[in-house]
Amino acid sequence: MTVYSVRHITQYSYKRPVTFGQHRVLFRPRDSFDQRLLDATMVVEPTPARVRWIHDVFGNCIALVDIEGASDHLRFETNIRLDHTPEVPVEFEIDSEALTYPFSYEEDELPDLNCTIARSYDDPEGAVAHWARQFTGAGASVQTGHILMTLCFSIRQSFVYARRVERGTQTPLETLQRRQGTCRDFALLMMEAARSLGFAARFVTGYIYVPDRDGSRTLGGGSTHAWCQVYLPGAGWVEFDPTNGIVGNQDLIRVGVARDPHQAIPLWGSYDGTSDDFGDMLVQVNVTTET
Repeated sequence: MTVYSVRHITQYSYKRPVTFGQHRVLFRPRDSFDQRLLDATMVVEPTPARVRWIHDVFGNCIALVDIEGASDHLRFETNIRLDHTPEVPVEFEIDSEALTYPFSYEEDELPDLNCTIARSYDDPEGAVAHWARQFTGAGASVQTGHILMTLCFSIRQSFVYARRVERGTQTPLETLQRRQGTCRDFALLMMEAARSLGFAARFVTGYIYVPDRDGSRTLGGGSTHAWCQVYLPGAGWVEFDPTNGIVGNQDLIRVGVARDPHQAIPLWGSYDGTSDDFGDMLVQVNVTTET
């Protein structure tokens, strides 16, 4: 087991004092067998009038923050500590009936999986689906784990990671055509590619531990990170990080899951003013291990 500490700061500055609408904060990791939350704190400036916690439709912990009065800045600092245990590799976990592709999900699971199997983005010429089918091979059946791992590694090796200032996520078709994107773009592309093959897939937001920020080839450090999960009988929801070619949860800290990226934004809110009132935004994420 490894104990990770995460410090996440988001600070907004404004050219004049503005008032704020409610902010939704998704920072508290999901407790599970492979990660156990030890501590979680949040400090907001200006001091909020109220902080209320809820579970959203996916079971994620959401803090609803109400701020009264006007201010020329808004700062969120969250700190978490958790025990983290790497998962067993996927190829040793899948039920025998699902070891080869294609396979069928259990009928009693389908009502809960259908929304994560259905594709959510237009692919009028079938480009994403055609690209995904190349990983299934030409034979009658192929190892399920091999398909998904090859798909994951292909994005890591064939696409260019590029940070983007603009908000939002590219469509899977845009990412496929441009052959570059952010971690959110790559996660969404793999999700839709897997869905086109009949797999249940969902989006994950969280953090990644980068052992050496200067020398490591791990991408996505210094900010929130994103990857996806694919549901495999016997293995359950398995982590796939196409940005780094990671299969399993090695160095990945899971915070929230969702059917689509827009449902898992780490921090969302509004202010009452004009676009000219906005000054700047600073985001800093530090993930460390305790010795």
